[in-house]
Amino acid sequence: MTRYGPMFGPDVTFLGVARCDIGEPATYADADVVIVGAPFDGGTTNRPGTRFGPSAMRQACYLEHDGSRPSLALRTDGLRDLKVYDAGDVEMFSGDIERALGALEEAVAAVAATGAIPLVLGGDHSITLPDAKGVARHHGYGRVSMVHFDAHADTGEIEFGSLYGHGLPMRRLIESGAIRGDRFLQIGLRGYWPGPAVLDWMAQRRMRSYEMSEIVARGVDECLTEAFTIAVDECDGVFLSVDIDVVDPGMAPGTGTPEPGGLTARQLLDAVRRCCLELPVVGVDVVEVSPPYDHADITAYLGNRVVLEALSAIARRRQGGEPWDPRRPLLDGR
Repeated sequence: MTRYGPMFGPDVTFLGVARCDIGEPATYADADVVIVGAPFDGGTTNRPGTRFGPSAMRQACYLEHDGSRPSLALRTDGLRDLKVYDAGDVEMFSGDIERALGALEEAVAAVAATGAIPLVLGGDHSITLPDAKGVARHHGYGRVSMVHFDAHADTGEIEFGSLYGHGLPMRRLIESGAIRGDRFLQIGLRGYWPGPAVLDWMAQRRMRSYEMSEIVARGVDECLTEAFTIAVDECDGVFLSVDIDVVDPGMAPGTGTPEPGGLTARQLLDAVRRCCLELPVVGVDVVEVSPPYDHADITAYLGNRVVLEALSAIARRRQGGEPWDPRRPLLDGR
């Protein structure tokens, strides 16, 4: 598991943080967070291109790549207040999905075993299967819940004759026992899939899915508060999986399966911040950023900011002190 080179873009780190090598644990022994690239779109059913997502998210910023990003809202610097390393990309051959996902699981498990949080840049959503399994291998099967932002449930049974693909990982996770169905919270579902048979399967596993109509009617914050209560019940940690297509494609066009009518970019960033401030997050992935379908890099920028919101909030949570109040003014010269 040596550091993979510049196959899908330059071998640069996320905004200039320090490098590490998964195959050499001494290089990240003191890490709080290790960023791992998963340049894989071999599980895609429609438009490919997410193999270029990790490189795009690492670079998508108009500021210096100096390993520092102070958050105006949270008054933390997630890249400096935490020890953050970038392990580069895992070698993931699109022609062999089982081998590719297996390599990623080993990389994520190696990071989790040190006590650090793996933060994986995808790649299509098939990578969440090895990501969450790798984390659960350390924290315990059935002891990690999932908060999953997505337009799609990703609980299909089979795709193109395969058990693996970006529409199937959540079913495989629940079947594996790594994540309990009744501790699986989905935010932002909408559109025209899945059908009744898959929904019946989900109901039998007691999954909780917040479709966009419910979110609009009740409000994002109320739905998140309810989901958080479920997520921490009988679980020691939470895995946060963010599919960028949870956001309306008007604000995130660079994705393989765009579905109109989603969250705004602002709603997603606020929700990710809340997750990482209020929950014991033990793993994160950000998936389905497809640069070939992007416009002016706006989807890559959003993915980059999702990562920064997560890191900033994790840093704030670890600092303790007074709870963050979004009503507090940044500056008040009165």
